[in-house]
Amino acid sequence: MTSFWACDDDSSSTPDAPTITAPAVTNVQVDAAADVTFAVTVPGGYQSVAVSGTGGTTEKKSEPSVGATSGNVVVTYTADATAGAGSVTITVTDANNKTATQTGVVNKAVEPTEIIVSSNVTADATWETGKTYILAGRIAVVDGVTLTIEPGTLVKGQAGTGANATALLIARGGKLTAEGTDELPIIFTSISDEITPEDIAAGDFSSPNLDPVTNGLWGGLLVLGKATISASAAEVQIEGIPTSDANGLYGGTVDDDNSGVLKYISIRHGGADIGAGNEINGLSLGGVGSGTTIDHIEVVSNQDDGIEWFGGTVNVTNVVVWNVGDDGIDTDQSWSGTLDNFFVVSPDGSCFELDGPEGAFKAGHTLKNGTIVASGDLTSGALIDLDPASIVNLENLFFTGLVDGQVIGFIEPEQGAFAGTCNDDGCPFTSVEIELPDSFVLADFIQDGVALSGVSAVATPTVGATGSVFGWTWAAQAGALDGF
Repeated sequence: MTSFWACDDDSSSTPDAPTITAPAVTNVQVDAAADVTFAVTVPGGYQSVAVSGTGGTTEKKSEPSVGATSGNVVVTYTADATAGAGSVTITVTDANNKTATQTGVVNKAVEPTEIIVSSNVTADATWETGKTYILAGRIAVVDGVTLTIEPGTLVKGQAGTGANATALLIARGGKLTAEGTDELPIIFTSISDEITPEDIAAGDFSSPNLDPVTNGLWGGLLVLGKATISASAAEVQIEGIPTSDANGLYGGTVDDDNSGVLKYISIRHGGADIGAGNEINGLSLGGVGSGTTIDHIEVVSNQDDGIEWFGGTVNVTNVVVWNVGDDGIDTDQSWSGTLDNFFVVSPDGSCFELDGPEGAFKAGHTLKNGTIVASGDLTSGALIDLDPASIVNLENLFFTGLVDGQVIGFIEPEQGAFAGTCNDDGCPFTSVEIELPDSFVLADFIQDGVALSGVSAVATPTVGATGSVFGWTWAAQAGALDGF
């Protein structure tokens, strides 16, 4: 009798070993963490994973459940301080003790310190301390979005004129939270400026290679809101921004509108032309509401005005305007806030251009506790340039450094003679003190020789700005505020 025996072949009943698919190269900044995800297939049922790495530390973040036949293993990789290559290796074991090993490559890079911004800010973003953000065009923070700029950050505008002028524009409904400090101000300047974040951190806030009279190298900072304006319509386009850009609209009916917080900010070397006679101010405030905080602002060497208000209700405190190419302070369209504690030093236009309403709505504003150093290259500029509709209170102002030809009054000849009252709402002057040059009398600096109530000549001022709060500015570090 012949017998046949068959031996069982168990290999067909044992599941295959696990397989692992590694991710493409994972990029991570030095001293930072990133997740590295491996896809695993485990025919024999998932049991466990071991992880290791090079160039940093590894920690298992998540894994498939025991018995699962597929899933992901996620490893948190924390890079060390050395740029270059790193790796994450995992070994997966199934229920039959079969294993598979795979390695994922990690690229450790030094975090860039210069970031080019070439498109509008359409989602909440933070610009970080120690970095430089380069505006490659007109950049708008759009409606509903908040841009946060941390202390000590540099923002530099590329060169450009016309429609290509670079600027940062906070559109209606957008917000700018830019809170510098006296030790770490936020500086807006030109890409030609060689100042670095390290300079700011060291307490040197000057532009190292640009004179404080160099202007027009980029645009400026514009903040637009929904507060009431007096213009041809309830909302209009801000000057300096082409009408093709709808983000340039400002005005409305929300007088407590909040466009954010601006504190300890220096804006310099701006004011690029976008067309004949149409430049961007250092800081333009269009329809900005009283919910906005603006405090400790410096504007240096802007080709156009230092700060210009177009209606709105925002209050502004602690301002230095130094060496601007046109007016130091310009107000339009029934701005109804207050400017308190400020310096205007050596503007090339008027120290103040204070215009009245342009529409049916009428409101006035207050300028108080200011020191004005009026000297400049132009001798035909105004100390205070008013129009027949101006509504403004001027309190506790001290003028010095006057040049022959500067006057208080209506500067445009067609507006007629200044008679001390702008309109029925008046332009009261309270404690306005003028230090006269030798051989001049007060009437020499008042249009048509009309004496103004509240204006007096003094040898020693009793009013003016409190200079001690401006030590953080370039103007103070350069000695432009010495003696005040």
